[in-house]
Amino acid sequence: MLKSLRPLVFFPTFLILVGALVFSLVDLDAFIGYTKSLNTVILSNFSWLFSLGSFYLLVLIALTYFSKLGNIRIGGEHSTPRISKPRWFMIVLCTTLAVGVLFWTTAEPIYHLHSPPASFGIEAGSADAALFAFSAMFLHWGPTPYAIYAVPALIFALAFYNLKMPFSITSAMRPVLGKYVTGKMADVIDALALYSLVVGMASSLGTGALTLLGGVSQFIPMERNALTLGIFISLIVATFVISAASGLTKGIARLSATNFWMLIALFIFVFLCGPTAYILAIGVEGVGAYLQDFFRLSLFTGQAANDPWPQYWSVFYWAVWFAWAPITAMFLGKIARGYTVREFIQVNVVYPSLFILLWVSVFAGTAVYMDLHTDGRLYAVLNEGGIEQLLYHIFGELPAGGLTSFFLVMIAFISYVTAADSSTDAIGDLCTRDFKSDSDEGAALPIKILWGVIIGLVAWIMVSTVGVDGVKQLSNLGGLPATVIILVCSLTLIHWLRNPEKLQQTPD
Repeated sequence: MLKSLRPLVFFPTFLILVGALVFSLVDLDAFIGYTKSLNTVILSNFSWLFSLGSFYLLVLIALTYFSKLGNIRIGGEHSTPRISKPRWFMIVLCTTLAVGVLFWTTAEPIYHLHSPPASFGIEAGSADAALFAFSAMFLHWGPTPYAIYAVPALIFALAFYNLKMPFSITSAMRPVLGKYVTGKMADVIDALALYSLVVGMASSLGTGALTLLGGVSQFIPMERNALTLGIFISLIVATFVISAASGLTKGIARLSATNFWMLIALFIFVFLCGPTAYILAIGVEGVGAYLQDFFRLSLFTGQAANDPWPQYWSVFYWAVWFAWAPITAMFLGKIARGYTVREFIQVNVVYPSLFILLWVSVFAGTAVYMDLHTDGRLYAVLNEGGIEQLLYHIFGELPAGGLTSFFLVMIAFISYVTAADSSTDAIGDLCTRDFKSDSDEGAALPIKILWGVIIGLVAWIMVSTVGVDGVKQLSNLGGLPATVIILVCSLTLIHWLRNPEKLQQTPD
């Protein structure tokens, strides 16, 4: 394994993680203080970059869709798809949504309903606050985050398959920057991207373990301690490592299909058993509010009125999306062979955005309806028990609450594993020396297993000692370098928009 390892990519992130663990164990208060202060500095001073960058990427992907570049086939004119289009969509959707779509699409609108931005002059709990909640939800989960993923993913796919470049985020920069991003510089850039994702996965894994523990404890009395957390984390890690090791067409595709149909079943249940008429009406009205507020919300930094709301929500979201995007984009690009650029944008931006529009309408609509008709009861549950308890509370109010809550625990487990196995697959390929489009998938298997174990250990130690907030702070620090990486990559797409003939390549 050591012979195939890229040491300058693997070891910097590994050593940073070990250093963070040691620091947190030696002086927990200082660790949390430093990471929190640094996060505040980044979000305060670069909110304009996160907001403008995310808006710019959405505009860029829209221009690409209608350009001549849209006709280019990833992998060459005669290349064949690795997977069918329905499976491709399922993998993309489940990779990008992860477990957050279950819990935040009910919790976040309640926060916005009761705490809208002060500078907007919206009264908390009012009809305007309800509409604002929907416009904010569509912004944070709709086309904009998908564009953040899609731009680097598309560039990487074309560089990897059409230009036969290595499995490296710098392959998306080389058509413009050339020799400046080769050799050790390429390793440094890949190491930054790796750090952003690995710490983000550890944070997400810790949150996932706490959520699953909270769900299972409703059926089986179970204390929250290092042992129980270790059991859940071990189970999650073993599952996503086995799935990633099974390859794209077996483990990842099958798990994504299972995840997708479970989400659809949950969606239909809530739509039919929830306030259906309200969901339909508020969903339509919410889309209108989103379109009306789109430009102001997209570029809202809070600077004029010294409003901290964007740092708590939109800017924070953009930082997290950017932190995950470089390596997630490499996986999304890897599975896109055989399809045109226009089809890529449809499957990676258009269709997921339509899905999330419907999902938010149903789940946020149900949550807002229940809160408004119980004098803020859901807001009280949210503050007392956290986001995971809110969702279980909502399902307890619907028919067959016990059965659906158990089903919810299963979906939460599968949703996290589905997102993690695709990331682990990309991490393994990134850390493997000279991995290219025709390389053996099994070459990266030992590294995938190793990173799965490392991520699990970091998540377990951190969530048992520091708490999930500490590792989240560490994760968000990757947002700024990842943003710079992706914005530099976008120059390549602009170059290709002007010169699409640069991508004409002999077929595989």
